[in-house]
Amino acid sequence: MSAAIIDGAAISAALRARVAAGVRALAAEGIVPGLAVVLVGDDPASRVYVRNKGARTEEAGMRSLEYRLPAETSEAELLALVARLNADEAVDGILVQLPLPAAIDSGKVLLAIDPAKDVDGFHPVNAGRLATGQAALVPCTPLGCVILAKSVRPDLAGLDAVVVGRSNIVGKPVAQLLLAEHCTVTVAHSRTRDLPGLCRRADLLVAAIGRPDFVRGDWIKPGAIVIDVGINRVADPATGEGKTRLVGDVAFAEAAPVAGAITPVPGGVGPMTIACLLRNTLAAAATRRGRPLPADIA
Repeated sequence: MSAAIIDGAAISAALRARVAAGVRALAAEGIVPGLAVVLVGDDPASRVYVRNKGARTEEAGMRSLEYRLPAETSEAELLALVARLNADEAVDGILVQLPLPAAIDSGKVLLAIDPAKDVDGFHPVNAGRLATGQAALVPCTPLGCVILAKSVRPDLAGLDAVVVGRSNIVGKPVAQLLLAEHCTVTVAHSRTRDLPGLCRRADLLVAAIGRPDFVRGDWIKPGAIVIDVGINRVADPATGEGKTRLVGDVAFAEAAPVAGAITPVPGGVGPMTIACLLRNTLAAAATRRGRPLPADIA
């Protein structure tokens, strides 16, 4: 057996196209969704993410607003900007790029964002709505994971799903989303007893633990769907001294011959995050104005 490769690039492109169609429908009513992205400091990876988000936002026909603040920006100054964006009717989504400088309390900043504009889905109000089965803006990476899994099997009901990782950003929300899809969900982590044995039971395995090649091939149930959230940069001496490469949390070469379908790294979950951010921005714009959300992105 050799796993089918789940093409996150193609699936994300299709989602972005559906979002763009929804944006055009709103624009015909004079509504142009606006996404404000705030970057504090000069973290190289964050700069790349912000640039990519801006480009994709404009490609989808939305208004992209970028706020680049120096690393010396105070917590009070950042909170004041968030308050202005909350009050700006032209802004439908607010994203404060993490990580923030150590002097700023990230939790306080995220809590200050209007839940209706919280396109990252991190606000406790949205987390609570998700946990209780209400309509919510959902964290982008977990939403992308479920979309990828459903590209293989549209109906996930009844599957035994194991999520390896318990973060508020990925592990917990993806578990909630899978419960909503009627999976039987186990949330595991590095201290779980007999983690390999638990993973071997999973029809759907989501690895989000942040350790390169942590999940081994003999942990995979034959035919399982494997969603690898990990993005880890490791040394790659084969390509030259000092060179690196990206690997996931799953040992891909070992898992691919066993799994039924698997996401690669890169090219799997990664592209879905920005696509789902655009989806959330469109959802926020429509919901704030009492418009229905297009069925193909709901």
